[in-house]
Amino acid sequence: MSKTLVKNGLFLTADETCPLIEGYMEIDGDTISYIGKDAPAEGADYGEIVDGRNRLYMPGLVNTHGHAAMSLLRGVGDDLALQVWLQEKMWPNEARFTSKDVKWGTLLSQLEMVKGGTTSFVDMYDHMNEVAQAVELSGMRGVLTRGVIGLCPPEVQQAKLAEAKQFARDWHGKAEGRITTMMAPHAPYTCPPDYIEKIVDAAHELDLPLHTHMSETAREVAENESEYGLRPVAHLEKLGVFSRPCLVAHGVHLNDEEIGVLAKYDVRVSHNPGSNLKLASGVARVPDLLARGVKVSLGTDGAASNNNLDMFEEMRLAALIHKGVSGDPTAVPAAIALQLGTTMGAESIWLQKVGSLAAGMKADFIALDLDQPHFLPASNYLSHVIYSASAKDVTDVWVDGKQLVRKGKCLTLDEEKIKAEFKSRYSRLMEG
Repeated sequence: MSKTLVKNGLFLTADETCPLIEGYMEIDGDTISYIGKDAPAEGADYGEIVDGRNRLYMPGLVNTHGHAAMSLLRGVGDDLALQVWLQEKMWPNEARFTSKDVKWGTLLSQLEMVKGGTTSFVDMYDHMNEVAQAVELSGMRGVLTRGVIGLCPPEVQQAKLAEAKQFARDWHGKAEGRITTMMAPHAPYTCPPDYIEKIVDAAHELDLPLHTHMSETAREVAENESEYGLRPVAHLEKLGVFSRPCLVAHGVHLNDEEIGVLAKYDVRVSHNPGSNLKLASGVARVPDLLARGVKVSLGTDGAASNNNLDMFEEMRLAALIHKGVSGDPTAVPAAIALQLGTTMGAESIWLQKVGSLAAGMKADFIALDLDQPHFLPASNYLSHVIYSASAKDVTDVWVDGKQLVRKGKCLTLDEEKIKAEFKSRYSRLMEG
């Protein structure tokens, strides 16, 4: 593959000091080979030279928790508490999903994500072969897992676990390495203890991380104590979940001791501020988690509880709500909010060489259109990205050095076909 050069660009690298580099970035295959203010050495054979004027380049965003096919239920169950939302709106509708529903729901979500600057995402759901095929087609990076709910007879539990293991074997490392997999008991309140232990054993067998929902609501924590005599963190610790690399979604209701346990085991937390606010689940203790050395990232959750997949919105919420809750304007500064959506996001899901712009890193990057009123004045582009930007500002997207979006048009997915098929699937679902 020939090299690509981006010239006359502004590059927000997302390293610890978040410097802004004005100059050049060179891509060789799937890797950034140079970034700096001076032009790279002459003599390179560039297949493409991109003029970066009026563009801000930054790492692709990393969405560490979601259920892509739930775009089919966007707006179906709003303004409800989590358990009511799940039991009365989500689960009855999801029970009618076919593999083709999951296919088109996932493709629509990937279209929304990639056009909005998300290049890597985590997905926990059913019919995961359809999800993996969609990732392969889109060119995105996916960390995929067959989410397993254990509220069913033993033979069904066994079949679900076998399916999850086979999916991991079939897809881990596929799509030129863009797909990786995890094992995923849905949550402590949907999986009996002995079933969680079997999933942990499978994760050891396959040498894979674990992903689960945990401590999302106060009600969940109280019911876990009532049923098992332990809060969710101690419960999962006892069951061996933290003996594997582990990513938990939400982690809203944690005490000091539990934060210490997560730090001890290097458990990563996917903070989902938009979904948690909409479901009135609460606000996670992100500044305290970060202070104890816990890796925190950002997720949108599904489009049924958010209701969009805009990671710029999640970065902004993460920067704002912790200021408001704590009374401390420095609680989550813009530089940290950016890292939550990029570098720490990639680290939280064990992606290698992803999440920042530097020589040797994967060429996963996006461009924002700066020629807009909300990016003026040119005072502080880090601030503008967190407090002013949105997914709609993204014009171009690359993953592994391959361009997926050009001037707002997705090059890998047929947008009109996806929207038409999605509308058809939604109509069928609503007709029952």
